[in-house]
This record gives sequence, structure tokens and C-alpha cells, in this order.
Amino acid sequence: MPIVVKPLEASAAKWSRNAGAAAADYSTNAVASAQRWQVNAQAGQPTYQQAITAAGLPARWARGVQKAGAAKFSRGITEKGASRFSEGVGVAQQDWQTGFQPFAQRLASVTLSTRRPRGDRSNYRRVEEVGVALNAQRLAALGSGA
Repeated sequence: MPIVVKPLEASAAKWSRNAGAAAADYSTNAVASAQRWQVNAQAGQPTYQQAITAAGLPARWARGVQKAGAAKFSRGITEKGASRFSEGVGVAQQDWQTGFQPFAQRLASVTLSTRRPRGDRSNYRRVEEVGVALNAQRLAALGSGA
């Protein structure tokens, strides 16, 4: 006897209704699990390494991009992302400031070479000096020490 499957439209409507009503549960449970998330995420590093280096991963990733398509990507932006963008930026302001602080300090410690007349190729050295300093800070933040 075949499995009886409810109409897809009804199942989708039920999922949307129930998931939409679960915002408070999501917030409470997600915040309560933050410590467990950190411990488990760190413990999962070897599995993560295996997963991102698995054979055929680039092809599977490309197929997933193809399956989702530009239309789904665009729809997500217009139907979700656009309305949430400003709120997300506001919520992230302190995180941005904290994250950028060491880069700002590194920039403030850079003494640039003397600026030359406009068009002088040696002015590109100044750009390189900034790039080298920022990359060194990025590597230090990652803990690579290199």
C-alpha cells in the first residue's frame, strides 16, 4: 500500500504557520544553547576539515548553486534580506567596532613613506605599506603568527 502524503500546499502552509509562531522559542532556546554550540563547534573541527576536503565537494557545491539558481538568490534578498538589512546592521554595530578596533590601531601605528607628486609610481609603496600592515593584523587575529 502506498504512503499517503498530504497535499504539498497544505504541508507548506502548516510549516510556515508553525515556524512563524516559534520565534520566541527559537530566541530562548538558541541563546540558552550558546555555550553548548561553542563546545560542540570546536570539538567538530576534525569533522569540518574532512567535510570541506571531501572528494567531489566542488562539483556538489556547483550543482547546489545551479539548483538554487539566481531567481531563488534574488527572491531571498528582496523578500527577506532587504527588510532585515538595516536592523542587522544596527545590531552588529558594536561587533563591527570591536572587530575593527585592532585594525584601526594597526593603521594608526603605520608611518607611511613620503608622498611623491601625483602620478609618481613610488606612491604605490604607500598602498603596499597599508596592505602589509592590515594583512599582518589579519594573520595575527587568526593566530597564525605568520
